[in-house]
Amino acid sequence: MSHGTYNFQWGEAQTGIHDLLIQELPAEPTKPEKDRLAAFQNYATLYIKYLQIFRRLEQCYDQIVHPQKRRILRHVLDGVTGRVLELKNEMVLLEFSEFHYFDDILSDLKLTPNDIEIPIPKYFIHEKYKVLQDREKLLGQILAKMGPQEEKKEEVTMSIEDAIRLIQVHERARQGRLRAKFMREIRIQEERERLAANRGAPTLDPDVAAVRIQKIWKGYAIRKRTRREREEEMMFIGMIPQPLPTSSKNTHQYQAEKVEEFRRVTQEEHEREYQQALDTIKNKIREVEGPDMKETMQDQIRQWFIECRDATGKFPEFPKEDEGGSAAIFKEKDPAEVEAELAGKEDEKGKKKGKKKDKKDKKKKDKKDKKGKKGKKGKGKGDDEEEEEGFKMQPSNFLPTVKESSDKYETVWMERDETNNFSQKHDSELIKEEKRIEVETEVRLQVDELMRQELKNLKLAVDRDKGKKGKKGKKGKKSGKKSGKKKKKKSGKKSGKGKKKKKEKDLTADRTIESLYEELVMEGILIRSPKVPLSEFRGEYSYLGTTLRQANIEPMPSLSDVRQLVALYGILPLGSQAVHEKSPLIKSVLLAGPRGTGKRTLVHAICTETGANLFDMTATNIAGKYPGKSGLQMLIHMVFKVARQLQPSVVFVGDAERTFLKKVPKTDKTDPKRLKKDLPKVLKTIKPEDRVLIVGTSRCPFECELKGITGSFQKIILIPRPDYASRNLLWRTTISKYGGILTPTLDVSSLSKITDGYTPGHMVTASQQVLSERRIAQLSKRTLQATEFVAPLARIDPIYKEEEEAFKSWYGKTPLGKKRAKMAQGDDEDDGGKGKKGKKGEIGRASCRERV
Repeated sequence: MSHGTYNFQWGEAQTGIHDLLIQELPAEPTKPEKDRLAAFQNYATLYIKYLQIFRRLEQCYDQIVHPQKRRILRHVLDGVTGRVLELKNEMVLLEFSEFHYFDDILSDLKLTPNDIEIPIPKYFIHEKYKVLQDREKLLGQILAKMGPQEEKKEEVTMSIEDAIRLIQVHERARQGRLRAKFMREIRIQEERERLAANRGAPTLDPDVAAVRIQKIWKGYAIRKRTRREREEEMMFIGMIPQPLPTSSKNTHQYQAEKVEEFRRVTQEEHEREYQQALDTIKNKIREVEGPDMKETMQDQIRQWFIECRDATGKFPEFPKEDEGGSAAIFKEKDPAEVEAELAGKEDEKGKKKGKKKDKKDKKKKDKKDKKGKKGKKGKGKGDDEEEEEGFKMQPSNFLPTVKESSDKYETVWMERDETNNFSQKHDSELIKEEKRIEVETEVRLQVDELMRQELKNLKLAVDRDKGKKGKKGKKGKKSGKKSGKKKKKKSGKKSGKGKKKKKEKDLTADRTIESLYEELVMEGILIRSPKVPLSEFRGEYSYLGTTLRQANIEPMPSLSDVRQLVALYGILPLGSQAVHEKSPLIKSVLLAGPRGTGKRTLVHAICTETGANLFDMTATNIAGKYPGKSGLQMLIHMVFKVARQLQPSVVFVGDAERTFLKKVPKTDKTDPKRLKKDLPKVLKTIKPEDRVLIVGTSRCPFECELKGITGSFQKIILIPRPDYASRNLLWRTTISKYGGILTPTLDVSSLSKITDGYTPGHMVTASQQVLSERRIAQLSKRTLQATEFVAPLARIDPIYKEEEEAFKSWYGKTPLGKKRAKMAQGDDEDDGGKGKKGKKGEIGRASCRERV
């Protein structure tokens, strides 16, 4: 797309932001919403609208090449990203559920589920591409130094008799197959000879034979043309996919990707030119305009000296550098105002004693007022309850950022004429405006130093004329000031002593980060993450979520919902420092689900999309490494020190339920409960500026202590079995990925129906077994059939309904699940008409307390 298209898209996004800011920052504060459903509708509508803006801004920031526009875009993009995360947090606190369903809202806004798919900003990787390359190179060098790791293979012990018997069985089977093949060929040959003998010599007339050949050929040609026309019609209406092109370079997608790459290269060139222009323009302004600025400032300050001298009879005190220097003087103040300020300073000393007395009197009055108000507490409380009743959003940390960026766009770029800037390079006039202010501040600092010295010389000259009495008075004042300062300093020291906190000991203060990094790689703690984009975790949107919830049935989340949550909780905060510092802090996430649902794939996707380091702290991986209590402390210290220094980082704890087992089996020698006590302690040390996320996976969380696992993992994401729509999508993508060809003869719908209970991992295993090299070579002659996948799937145990129900009941016992169940019970009682207002008020207050 062109520059104009992206500029227009940015303008549309800013218009949407302007409308939302009017709604979110009204002139008068809005009243809290009493109805929970109405409040959720408001939050969800805002969330979807911000998500639409986020998608547009992300695309604009990735493709706009103007360096100054990109800075404003980045600022507003971070603000909108943070606002999306805040609104998600508000919906969780309102509904007590990690999963939300927007079917009705999407229908009202005329949107599709694809329109609310959370995009992953490409700048997470592109802007630190060189850093990631250097890190990958270092990791490769360390792994090469270690040499190839030998995998331990278990030797199968077998006696000589068993081995001979096994060979005999296979040899007899081979001979039997060969004999059967020869006999089949002999029978076929005999049948051909018998038919030829019965048929005899051909007696058909040549004309009749020609007519028959024509008839068969014309029928074949017409059927072929009809089939082709039918396929073209089905492609046109979108019922079957377009055929794959012979070369990927001929596709429109490939051409679009090439254009995007070219624009990114242009971005780097324009950024380089912009950085050079910043230095050259600043130096030019300093050389050309600097002397004039200096002379003008000196004249202004000297004029101020004279005006103050005429008004007050003495020279003023020059403002200190901390107070702004001479910039604090010229704020449109008259000499009369200056005189009043000086008089006020002199009166301050006399008023200090009076103020102390007033404070004592005020304290006494306050105590009397408190006693008098004790009787009125009942009324006051009732008023407060009326004000607090209902649902109201928390104050936003990102709305000021969005407002500031929106205002800057409207003042600078909205009406700016760029007809002469077709290549979208930097704007020199804007740079001059910014650098002129910087040069002015630099010149002002120099002028302030000169004028302070000049003012000091003027005061000394005046003091000589006044005589010795003035000097003594001033000395007394100075000594008084000094003593006051000393007292203040002493008092500050005393107060500071009580506030000191113990600093954590750095166990590796004498070592570099590079050496720690190398040691963790050598020990197998810091591992290389496979490149898996989040889009590889495929799943369809759940279209019945809202309908089921309206019928008081809690639906199981879809794989699409899980993908959205991982993007919101894992990728977006880790990718941007500005977003992570202000957004709701998420320190740890637990991915819980049956085997094969893609938990580890999601962990790798978080690392791939954010460029994060992956530290494997699974019990089996750290078994036997850094033994003892001191060794464990050293391991945790090293991991989190490197993780903070080379952020973003992901600390992976596989099979997290084993860390919190009630009773460890005697056969388990990996000491799985090693991290049980230290994991909650580590969570407390993670701060908003640390882009470190602890991600755990669990396939049977109901076997461990609920309190321990829920206390260590802040967010719990339940990954279900795929539903029919997701299975249909997974089969299509998996078969195509492993070399299969989708044809009308392959009944994917029936295959999806019969594989209820099978996970994406099971589908991958079955596809790999069926689509061997030999089978792929035969596809042109013999197309794939759905029945071919049945045999490999029959050898795999599916996830039964009972196991899914066990996960669902376990999730209901988690803190958020309990709150959800309690809220549902409260809603049922409200529907029955028992204490409608009271119940809603209690739920509202509970949710408000939870938010606080």
